[in-house]
Amino acid sequence: MSLFSNKKTKTDKVVKKAETAVVASPVKASLVLSAETAVLVRPHITEKAGLLANQGVYTFEVTSNANERSVIAAVKAVYKVTPLRVSLMPIKIKTKFARGRRGTTGGGKKAYVYLKKGDTIEFI
Repeated sequence: MSLFSNKKTKTDKVVKKAETAVVASPVKASLVLSAETAVLVRPHITEKAGLLANQGVYTFEVTSNANERSVIAAVKAVYKVTPLRVSLMPIKIKTKFARGRRGTTGGGKKAYVYLKKGDTIEFI
């Protein structure tokens, strides 16, 4: 009855660790980020952000501990453009009620990046 025992052997653990290491290594290699670029989480794509992009103002979600200097350095490193100005704003946590359950939205921080005329950032 050893087929149905709850005890794990050491060989099972070693095999599982080896399998996960092989799978995880290509993913980690492709997601190598420097400390500068880790500040930018993703572009904040909304209707308002699209209208502002026509005027040279781009919106990004950034980490909660980001400051203006770190956002400027990240935009320079990733998009190869120099911002004129950066404004940071908090995204408030909001309470939602749907399907009989109460929950909250994420919250965080967003950055408005102002570029000079002629400079653009392409989001694919």
